[in-house]
Amino acid sequence: MKKYIFIVGFIGLSILMVGCSDDVRRTPGKIYMPDMAYSRAYETYAEHGNLQSKGIFYNNLPVKGTIARGEEMPFPIAKDVSGDTTNYNASKQVKSPIDSLSEIDLKEAERLYLVNCGICHGAKLDGNGPLYKGGEGPYPAKPATLVGDVKYESMPEGQMFYSVMYGKNLMGSYASQLSRKQRWSVIRYIKSKQLKKVTSPDASTSIAKK
Repeated sequence: MKKYIFIVGFIGLSILMVGCSDDVRRTPGKIYMPDMAYSRAYETYAEHGNLQSKGIFYNNLPVKGTIARGEEMPFPIAKDVSGDTTNYNASKQVKSPIDSLSEIDLKEAERLYLVNCGICHGAKLDGNGPLYKGGEGPYPAKPATLVGDVKYESMPEGQMFYSVMYGKNLMGSYASQLSRKQRWSVIRYIKSKQLKKVTSPDASTSIAKK
């Protein structure tokens, strides 16, 4: 019995010594598809060196033909420099990528309008939001009347988008508050309200009287 215990103990001790030996090879011989076995994790702003010399193509650029998330509705007009209105006028030619909104999307656009725009332009789009409040609010100048003023009712959607994206006069930019899709949706909501006002029976009656 003691003989067997001695043999088992000797084998265990031998395995332990071999396992702790520095002579054991720690790297495998051949690896199938080494790029998958040892992935190259390159940080965006890290120093990559000359990867081309190693047969690795990497240039930090998005794949051609792809669009970054949230950038699916690009706006090709840049902001005007101070004192210039060239691009603001050019934005009239930009067509909205949203032709219509479903009932759910229209409701969401209305919510976004009330949260971001209603405080100035009013829930009824009459320029009488809480900041103006009929002249009694903290804001001295009345904001734009989006429904009821021919200037804004006839304003192209692209020009509206320019104003929302970059800001115009006393109105600041809402580029950080609303995504591009949300901006176009809010503008479509405003246009739907303007169209509803123009085609309402009361509007037709007043036009006939004129």
